[in-house]
Amino acid sequence: MKINKYAPYASSYERDYAKHLQLRKLAGEIRDWKLEPSRFLIGFDCRYKPDFQVVMNDGTIEFHEVKGFMRDDANVKLKTAATTFPQYPFILVTWDKSTGWKLKRIKVITPKIEEG
Repeated sequence: MKINKYAPYASSYERDYAKHLQLRKLAGEIRDWKLEPSRFLIGFDCRYKPDFQVVMNDGTIEFHEVKGFMRDDANVKLKTAATTFPQYPFILVTWDKSTGWKLKRIKVITPKIEEG
């Protein structure tokens, strides 16, 4: 059995981002954050669980997905969640050695219907 040295986080990126969120909370920049509290049904027997739920000071709830490397299936799930639940901002979080944390809001996909 493999032991996760970052438990309860899946990676060192998630662990470090949790520390970052806690500092933002203590500084009054956000109201609260939680690790993986929500699960979204995004297709038949297909679920997506974002890494973090972040509550902004105005009460807005965002979902943050932390990635060191984005695999195709994770990318599809993130875009599908953003499109299926447009009432929530879904944010991709990555680490840049020179600039720090980078946050990118995932755009909602608008299906195009071709007339024919």
